[in-house]
Amino acid sequence: MKKLLVIICFLIGAATFAQTDYEKGMQKAFDLWEEGKNMEASNLFERIANAEKDNWLPSFYGAQVLIFKAFDEKDKEKLTTILNRALNLLNMAKTFSPENNVEIMVAEAQYYSAWIAFDGMTYGMKYAGKVVSLYQKASILAPDNPRVVMGKAEWDMGSAQFMGGDPSDYCKDVERAIVLFGTFEPETEFHPSGGLDRAKEVLERTCKK
Repeated sequence: MKKLLVIICFLIGAATFAQTDYEKGMQKAFDLWEEGKNMEASNLFERIANAEKDNWLPSFYGAQVLIFKAFDEKDKEKLTTILNRALNLLNMAKTFSPENNVEIMVAEAQYYSAWIAFDGMTYGMKYAGKVVSLYQKASILAPDNPRVVMGKAEWDMGSAQFMGGDPSDYCKDVERAIVLFGTFEPETEFHPSGGLDRAKEVLERTCKK
């Protein structure tokens, strides 16, 4: 009996240590991202993903870091390298994730949006339909997810501007996203929860006139 208790305590301790290693790694990756060390952050998220085969979050964040970085990239060769790697990480996240993960759908929509932002004439016709489809599906599955609402609102604003419409028509959706950010509770401390600052920025820039 005593030996059994020792084994149980050892297993519990080992599990706790592994969980602590995961948390430390994730926090370190987020810190690198916040410091603007995007490639280092993505690399660390990927290493964590390779160790956490049943967890979609590290590969998801590894992709998201790269996708956000891609919006500022002006060199096509570098952009292609960044987004190809981001797509690989997104596909990895899908394999680890339950089906119909709206957070991954939003990231995938942002992936295609980065291509369109780089060259709308070349990639707009190719990818716009994919973006619309992803946001429509995500909106049906999770209509109160603030990142879904905000992502779709930004896409609609950009589309309206491109087509000669009024982006402010979608300010109500940005305002709704801000309200939803205030009540949204992530499943764990590392599940997606960000986006409020971006929503406020868009509201201030586009809607406060």
